[in-house]
Amino acid sequence: MMRGLSSQSRPRPDDVHLVALITAIAAERSRAAFAELFRAFAPRLKAYVMRAGADGRMAEDVVQEAMIAVWRKADSFNPEKASVSTWIFTIVRNKRIDYLRREARPDLKPSDFLHLENDQTHADDEIDGQQTGDSIQEALAGLPLEQAQVLELAYFEDKSHREIAEQLNLPLGTVKSRIRLALARMKGSISDMAS
Repeated sequence: MMRGLSSQSRPRPDDVHLVALITAIAAERSRAAFAELFRAFAPRLKAYVMRAGADGRMAEDVVQEAMIAVWRKADSFNPEKASVSTWIFTIVRNKRIDYLRREARPDLKPSDFLHLENDQTHADDEIDGQQTGDSIQEALAGLPLEQAQVLELAYFEDKSHREIAEQLNLPLGTVKSRIRLALARMKGSISDMAS
């Protein structure tokens, strides 16, 4: 028996083209290659997520997050480990799981951060509370405007992510990403202030 590539292990022409698109995205940040890849996969990915039980809006959000991840992680694609299709569908599957986990958690409200005062509040507690409030205000002031804006709408005006997306005319995934980034940045800022 001859050794070498069998007909089953040889990449198909479509696979070669998809690898070339991913390579162009990774190496050149090619928007044209990304647009072609998006057109090829977005409808299939949306159908996949909807077959898994998502409504149209959730499916679009998951696909958008997945394709953003494809753009950002294109340089980590390894054609020896998986086909482009398998790699992208794995990303969308993971984004769907992440989305479901986030949706299962209740949105935080400003009242979640407040403690009920009682008559036995000590002066030390009041000072600590004031310092914490000052730290939060300082961290919030240090955020980029777009991140501060979504946090204020979410936590001070008690708006849902969807309401914020509609108000600011942004994709829902963008709103959620900005909130996550802002909270992570604030946590780091407050930790730096405490040390």
